[in-house]
Amino acid sequence: MGSLLSPHSPQTQSIESLFLLVLTIAAVVFLVVAAGVVWAIVRYRWRGGDGEPHQRFGSRTVEITWTVVPLLIVTGLFIMTVRAMVFIDAPQNSSREPDLVVTGHQWWWEARYPNGAETAADIHIPASRRLLVRIESADVVHDFWAPELARKMDAVPGRSSYIWLEAAEPGTYLGTCSEFCGADHAWMRFRLIAEPEHAFEAWLTRQAQPPPQVTGLAAQGEQLFHSKKCADCHATGGVGAPLTKGPSLAHLVDRQQLGGGIAQNTPENLALWLTSPQAAKPGNRMPGTSLTAGEAQALLAYLEALR
Repeated sequence: MGSLLSPHSPQTQSIESLFLLVLTIAAVVFLVVAAGVVWAIVRYRWRGGDGEPHQRFGSRTVEITWTVVPLLIVTGLFIMTVRAMVFIDAPQNSSREPDLVVTGHQWWWEARYPNGAETAADIHIPASRRLLVRIESADVVHDFWAPELARKMDAVPGRSSYIWLEAAEPGTYLGTCSEFCGADHAWMRFRLIAEPEHAFEAWLTRQAQPPPQVTGLAAQGEQLFHSKKCADCHATGGVGAPLTKGPSLAHLVDRQQLGGGIAQNTPENLALWLTSPQAAKPGNRMPGTSLTAGEAQALLAYLEALR
């Protein structure tokens, strides 16, 4: 996971600044109160032979001070919090089309772009550009959270929520679901890959391309992909492919991870996923495939050709 104390976007930098301000004020208040307590203990400690201490019945100056000072502190924090919220929060009823739609599934994240391209788990964004992102859920309540780039946002079935998403510089930023959503909640992860604008546009164009023509063993695998009903849950095409229950496999080889972040995208891990999906990620929604060794090799060759 990314660090809460390592902001890489204007939004999280605003959150960190407010947090540090509150922490500093709280520390000062604590030190003042602690010093007062220690001073009172030392100054007014009992000494043998002392008589009854002088009784004080209030001080208007002290009472005004300890009323006005906290009021000013709380008012100042309220104003700065509202300013941070206005800067951080995206409009929830905007008529503007989102730059990206992210949908939570049990247990993976789907990303859809305006040009129709889709991907899963590895979400590409342009660096140094603020995106309006719509957050949705396909089943239960999830929570989209990339701590280095944005605040948490619930993904609620039947409801759309919006956040600003921006990376100040290129890099890979880790995210997760922070709302318990079932057996594999802990393995519902994603990567936000921020790229320079030209690299992002090139990637987005590639993602919209149709699948390549395959021959040989890969062509056999393509036939198996349809005959084994894999296409009932997964699409392999680019723009215009029908929505399915499982992650789109278009350009699968370009992704860094499999299974919602549980494993690196290597031929060995992909082969394990094809033959024993429950061994690869217990509790996932993919049924057993009952593939022979030859069928698994052909299907693997096809999926490895999806570049």
